[in-house]
Amino acid sequence: MFIVGSHKLFQCRTCRHQTSLTAGTLFQSTKLPLTTCFLAIYLISQAKTGLSALALKRYLGVRYPTAWLIQHKLMQAMSERETSYALSGPVQIDDAYLGGERSGGKVGRGSENKVPFVAAVSLDDNGHPLRIKLTPVSGFTIKAISSWAKANLAPNCSVSSNGLACFTAVTDAGCQHHPIVVGGRKPKELPEFLWINTILSNLKTSLSGSYHAFYFAKYASRYLAAFAYRFNRCFQLDTLSMRMLVATVTIGPRPADWLRSA
Repeated sequence: MFIVGSHKLFQCRTCRHQTSLTAGTLFQSTKLPLTTCFLAIYLISQAKTGLSALALKRYLGVRYPTAWLIQHKLMQAMSERETSYALSGPVQIDDAYLGGERSGGKVGRGSENKVPFVAAVSLDDNGHPLRIKLTPVSGFTIKAISSWAKANLAPNCSVSSNGLACFTAVTDAGCQHHPIVVGGRKPKELPEFLWINTILSNLKTSLSGSYHAFYFAKYASRYLAAFAYRFNRCFQLDTLSMRMLVATVTIGPRPADWLRSA
């Protein structure tokens, strides 16, 4: 065993190959002590409404670029973990946007600063939420929703939507579609979409309460996946930190250049 910097290197007696505890993991090549990485995992996993890089910087006592990198590494681990699950059973689905209008730019759905994403929640037999998906899409088109449904819905789902034409494409994934025309009603007047509206409201509160701003178009998938990851495990807080640790070990290295390229 050798000590290099703050990390130990282990050498095979036969082939003399050297490796470290972080080799092949999310934190490969990090110069931070493992205790700092473990603290970051705990803080981010337990933050109910999310944790900004600026707040993480203060808790860990590191520079902002270091905190940003740790945050995005962990959000990437959450994102890749979420892609392995599909929604099943009764599912509520809605179209949503991340971001607002730019000054002098287009308004409404045509705004250049808005990122379209699909919000979906699967329900149990009692109508309570089981799992959510928040997935950016290229737009609300038949082709985009068809691809989304095949990747995120289990066959034979019963999908309820607000009647937007593109949502008929969920049938391409072998799901049943039940459009409910919203008309001019407000979300609180739509008991059929109680949980999806509640989730979108909580998402808005979480993002506005934790982050001043972030690059919507580039990093939307990570921030949305991080919210979904915590929501889907909100009743397992005692094991959440360990589950995130397992994710960082199995995901493999994610270098800074790769993360910034999104």
